[in-house]
Amino acid sequence: MKVSGVKPAEGDKANSIMIEGLALTFPNGFVGLKSTSLHIPGGQFCTLLGPSGSGKTTLLRAIAGLIAPTSGRIMIGSTDVTALPVQARNIGFVFQNYALFPHMNVAENIGYPLKLHNWSASEREARVREILDLIELPHAARHSVGQLSGGQQQRVAIGRALAYRPSLLLLDEPMGALDRRLRQQLGADLRELQQRTGITAVYVTHDQEEAFILSDKIAVMSQGDILQYSTPGELYSLPRSRFVAEFLGEANLIDVHSIENGAVAKTAYGPIAFSNQSANTAAASKPALLVRPENIRFVTDPAERAPFVKPLKVEIARNLFLGSRCLLTVRAPDGRMMLVECGKSDVPAPQADIWITWDRSAAVLLDQ
Repeated sequence: MKVSGVKPAEGDKANSIMIEGLALTFPNGFVGLKSTSLHIPGGQFCTLLGPSGSGKTTLLRAIAGLIAPTSGRIMIGSTDVTALPVQARNIGFVFQNYALFPHMNVAENIGYPLKLHNWSASEREARVREILDLIELPHAARHSVGQLSGGQQQRVAIGRALAYRPSLLLLDEPMGALDRRLRQQLGADLRELQQRTGITAVYVTHDQEEAFILSDKIAVMSQGDILQYSTPGELYSLPRSRFVAEFLGEANLIDVHSIENGAVAKTAYGPIAFSNQSANTAAASKPALLVRPENIRFVTDPAERAPFVKPLKVEIARNLFLGSRCLLTVRAPDGRMMLVECGKSDVPAPQADIWITWDRSAAVLLDQ
């Protein structure tokens, strides 16, 4: 989506979100949110990522004012909005089903919130034109929403949410009904639009690829709690828990028997050094090492070579063809299984004697 010509909002005018000790227990006793704290700087795109029932939509709806927390507070900019009704929070909201009005055309859908906010007819008309240009649908002003594709309907829903210049943009899985390729395309469009307009955005999804495309930071949630909040790169490379490691891609987890000198793990594969020596090894109840499949390499010479770990002899148990790459499951002599990702041309020949190894710096200690 080309959005050139749209003046970015100034960083110091973008609204930050500060959530402090927010908790919510429903009348039936179900804990929707444990005590949750989160800071989203103004102008950033934050994604709440987790499986169904993790609390991500509950947190989003609490920020919007659609549900009231049991305790804690929500600050938008310098304003405490915890007790404010939804209409007083100046928030743009995009729902999963877009919630477009079928009896209105595209321009009327975009202009509807402006009418609610008492904009004059001339102001509404000018702003609708701006939004139609922004979402690249200037030709569709008089079309009914039923004439639009799913991707176009999503653009209209986002345009409507941005029309009256809200302080925040909240999105609840708006691309869940679209196919993977369209989600990728529209995700990139949405990210560019958010960066150009400078609005602070909070996005809910269960799709980690979507979260990586969109986010400045991701809050990974499970059972009403934020397990880790960081940049996409750090979450993938330095997860702190087994849950985060496995939720954000394929993962090889190696159980750790003990830790020596705070930097070497004793495992069934022998001693393995790990890279994140700042990990809280003392607090780890069931420590494990993470090695991503793409960091493992096949070798045909079992001689140990620094900086790689001692090679482990394996045989291929399964080969999944994934287009540009392959994901192999390999089995050690004692039955332990590992995942190895490689290019199509790097798959070992059948019946070949093979070993696997990885750079010592690729192993990350999970301390939760």
